[in-house]
Amino acid sequence: MRRAALITGSSRGIGAACAEALSDAGWGVCINCIERADLAEALCEKLRAKGRDAVWFQADVADEEAVRAMAAYAEKELGPISLLVNNAGVAGQQQFQDVDRATWDRFFAVNLGGCRNCIRAVLPHMLHAHAGCIVNISSVWGRYGASCESTYSATKHAIIGLTRSLAAELAPSGIRVNAVAPGVIDTDMVQVLGRETLTALAAEIPLGRLGTAKEIAQAVVYLSEASYVTGQVLAVDGGFPAI
Repeated sequence: MRRAALITGSSRGIGAACAEALSDAGWGVCINCIERADLAEALCEKLRAKGRDAVWFQADVADEEAVRAMAAYAEKELGPISLLVNNAGVAGQQQFQDVDRATWDRFFAVNLGGCRNCIRAVLPHMLHAHAGCIVNISSVWGRYGASCESTYSATKHAIIGLTRSLAAELAPSGIRVNAVAPGVIDTDMVQVLGRETLTALAAEIPLGRLGTAKEIAQAVVYLSEASYVTGQVLAVDGGFPAI
């Protein structure tokens, strides 16, 4: 049976690793980007070269109309979306008093509003089919908070609340909703912290290293198949923080 997945923010980093891992697991995938169309297209071609079903679509997940168009395109090309991975997000470090309203609104529009828009776009089919899977990407900072990352942490904590609430609401309809909470993952997003800070963070992680995008993708693949798991937040963080 043909299975179709939509993975947001998947032209690079964790999203790209998820798209590739799901493709290898037999899913047709729709790759989404907001800017790096070149990377999205290249990943799509890489998967197609392996005989996989793959398409890409450029859309800002904060734009509800664009998201609806993306979901319609993915369904037309791949079939009904039965797996949604809400990975697209923005991050940044600022002291709370320096966060202006535009930054605050943008973080919530993408990180949380993007989840809302994408879920609403794919949910009608899932409800009709009485089946489906949604995986939201939260963060270790959504679980514990972080200094100078109050805006990002707030959005990622809200995703956990959304995940648990929707899991309870949608379970009678056969739809599972879970979250993955990555720790410090070695991607472009964390490189802004600088090598010295990343080395110090690695020293605080019980496993002694940063995580990889592939390791987050493995968790997403697991949740896509775990038919009796819903409402859970799966921490993939190497044991960090050690408390």
